[in-house]
Amino acid sequence: MSIEERLVRLIETGGPIPLSTFMQVALHDPKAGYYAARPGIGRDFITAPETSQIFGELIGLWLVHEWRAMGAPDRFHLVEIGPGRGQLMLDALRAAGAAGGNAFADAMQLVFVEPSPVLAAGLKRLFEASSPVFAQTLAQVPEGPALIVANEYLDCLPARQFRQDDGTWRECVVGLDTERRLAFGLAADEPRPPHGTALAGDVVEVQVGLDLVVADLVSRPAPVRALFIDYGPDDKAPGDTLRAYREGRQVSPLDMPGASDLTVDVDFGRLARLAAAAGLDVAGPTPQGMFLLGLGAQARLNQLVNADPEAAEDVFKAARKLIDPSDMGARFKAICLSSSGLPPPAGF
Repeated sequence: MSIEERLVRLIETGGPIPLSTFMQVALHDPKAGYYAARPGIGRDFITAPETSQIFGELIGLWLVHEWRAMGAPDRFHLVEIGPGRGQLMLDALRAAGAAGGNAFADAMQLVFVEPSPVLAAGLKRLFEASSPVFAQTLAQVPEGPALIVANEYLDCLPARQFRQDDGTWRECVVGLDTERRLAFGLAADEPRPPHGTALAGDVVEVQVGLDLVVADLVSRPAPVRALFIDYGPDDKAPGDTLRAYREGRQVSPLDMPGASDLTVDVDFGRLARLAAAAGLDVAGPTPQGMFLLGLGAQARLNQLVNADPEAAEDVFKAARKLIDPSDMGARFKAICLSSSGLPPPAGF
């Protein structure tokens, strides 16, 4: 049974479903969901690590710096959530090895939070020398000091969406039209958006998964430091930002669910408020371009250009894509959540 057939049967049985349920099934169904059966990195979408090696290398230098800021524990978990094909970590470990030497590598236990069996199998082969541990969720990562990195992970957390309808808030749902095809609609009841949601505009999105991310971080014994990089506004709740991508083109979210990547903008303001209220230290959000420049992006770009002048133009274009405010530099943000008592993180 396809994802679409499963969703139709679910709706026929229990009525229209919230947008968050639709996203959860379409993206994360363990057998036929998008990330389990058709992860499309490089085909449906391109991430920053796939754009330029500078991104992952700077993250590697950041990790070494933060490990030392933790007191250089002799054992710690280096965790990546949603590692995809592993390009970020490949570049990060190469740079970290040069900056941190054997001490960093010997202290590190590499952990990938990756529920997709397809991607996990590839990562196991690629990082065989590092003997990585795999977890389905962050909560399954063993206790101990932890440095956590997640690039373009938060945007795929399912979102609830609420819309003003004649002065009343109603939840957006997915139901069926007269021909049994998936269709958007509004719930008949009047649920209020979750407490603490910034009710600006006629539509708001709320990713309940942000609460779980904060809860998982708070429940871990200190020290822990987590870096999240993603796209979205930094000071207001997103409106209607649900989008779907397949083979590099934007398509309808209801068109062939399970075969397209679904994404929403991240509410960094809400994430920061949740983290601060839970007792975590919050740095950022800050624009990705400023964050990378603060870590030495310009110096690394100059090194790469001088090392291979014939590739200079391509190297420069790729780096500019990450940093330029008119491209990824401003739309993408970095935010760092830490257990209390640690020095401020680099780059913020």
